[in-house]
Amino acid sequence: MEFRLLEYFLAVAREQNITAAAESLHISQPALSTQLKALETELGKQLLIRGAKGSRKVILTEEGMILRKRAEEMVSLMRRTKEEISGSNETISGNVFIGTGETETVRLFAQVAKKMQQKYPDIQYHISSGNAEHVLEYLDKGLIDFGLLFTEIDSQKYEAIPVPVKDTWGVLMRKDSPLAEKENICPEDLWDKPLIVSHQKGDDVYLNQWLQRKESELHIVATYNLLFNASLLVDEGLGYALCYDKLINTQGSSLCFRPFSPRLEARGFIIWKKYQVFSKAAKYFLQCLNEMIEEKA
Repeated sequence: MEFRLLEYFLAVAREQNITAAAESLHISQPALSTQLKALETELGKQLLIRGAKGSRKVILTEEGMILRKRAEEMVSLMRRTKEEISGSNETISGNVFIGTGETETVRLFAQVAKKMQQKYPDIQYHISSGNAEHVLEYLDKGLIDFGLLFTEIDSQKYEAIPVPVKDTWGVLMRKDSPLAEKENICPEDLWDKPLIVSHQKGDDVYLNQWLQRKESELHIVATYNLLFNASLLVDEGLGYALCYDKLINTQGSSLCFRPFSPRLEARGFIIWKKYQVFSKAAKYFLQCLNEMIEEKA
């Protein structure tokens, strides 16, 4: 399968119109249609459903949607590879790709990037947000250079650096909530309350241990992946969100944050694949990251 055909297919998937895709690719519409037919013949599957007569819109078949996902990954990886190989030996430029969840630790990445910006202004940084499964999948496929996780690390597959900054668990709630009068929140305060919890794998283990209750014994009304969305549920009075501190700015809002008591902290690890061959940009980022962590230790 030619790399060029994947780019053609992705253009059609993006535009949902063969004519518009041909224009964006600067080739003729008949030529593009011929290439798409050749791709379908090679795979032995129909990838596109052409619109009825008079309609130029095309939609992806189930096989087409599968190919689109994989093609996006392959094209992204190929472009990254070309950039890394063709980069000048004298000029440090390129991209650094990082996968992470919502955490104050991202500020550490920002500090490293800011420090490097003065010396290497041509480096670009790309943050991909998601849960642990998302981060590990992208790391294994080579789509990101580094991942930030708060779960146990497989030392057979990954190198890891512990993060010097810890995230503090607590409760995001409305300021007019009964619990807002307390400075700290104890486990028993939440046993009968409507809770909004993260569906991040691993979080449930820490939280259930701290809460001294099984998930089935709690009143969970919603789960979240992005805390901003959870904060809207809290603001509407749906329940109390269990989350990290400093992710939602509560100043001037109807919300407030109260830490757990006893204190519960999460420590993250910056990881990368063992025997990873880094681009120049990623190599210098890791070097600068190590230096900054040593300064903070």
